[in-house]
Amino acid sequence: MGTSLHEEFPKVYPFQGFQSRGYIEGTNYRDHKLPRKLPEDNELHSQSWRNYIIPTAVLVIAGAGLLIHYNDEKRAIPKGSHQSTNSDGSKVNRPAIGGPFRLFDTEKNLVTESNLQGNWTLMYFGYTSSPDVGPEEVKKMAEVIQILESEHNFKITPIFVTIDPQRDSPAQLRAYLGEFDSRIIGLTGPIAAVRQMAQEYRIYFKKVDEEGQDYLVECSHNMYLLDPNMEILRCFGVEYDALQLSNAIMMEMKKASK
Repeated sequence: MGTSLHEEFPKVYPFQGFQSRGYIEGTNYRDHKLPRKLPEDNELHSQSWRNYIIPTAVLVIAGAGLLIHYNDEKRAIPKGSHQSTNSDGSKVNRPAIGGPFRLFDTEKNLVTESNLQGNWTLMYFGYTSSPDVGPEEVKKMAEVIQILESEHNFKITPIFVTIDPQRDSPAQLRAYLGEFDSRIIGLTGPIAAVRQMAQEYRIYFKKVDEEGQDYLVECSHNMYLLDPNMEILRCFGVEYDALQLSNAIMMEMKKASK
């Protein structure tokens, strides 16, 4: 299954002094104004040139605007789609969400996407200071892995990725997740690495209600099911309870094994 999760972590761990911004800045676009006047040497020729240049320029600007809008849509959710092949040879379009990452677990071991390949993974993005939804989702995750193991003899790797690395150190993650289920693997890292992973997985997060060092993080509470190839099969929202989520996971696993 790839590199071990227990590789030795470097002595220097870059967690102090992160300034979490937690948002993805959009692309600024500035319209370019076209010249309105042409040389007045010959009024007839000037009028003729305006008849051709102005409509052409309008079309160029409109085309540029459509191109920028198209590029913005490519950056928005969903990121796109790619084709996967089922065991029966049929093609299936799946959202192109996910990608490479380099974070650290609660023992300060480097973890990349290759470490998770070969196993089914249930991945949640949250933070330990979440006052309401976050704890309920982690509790749900703990219940799901228990149901899958006890009732279906099916093991899944539970991953908790923090979106608040400024406060969620490895020690903080270990203490927090230990209150729910010690099998949940917590991942954290430099804010740049966390932001990159959030972009790849289309996770929105932003600091709100800041008062000194105290703040909340507004975020999308997405829980992803990934197959052994690290491809996302389903995205689950907070409306699923533990039993419904367990049944949905087993359904996807059976479909994939056909």
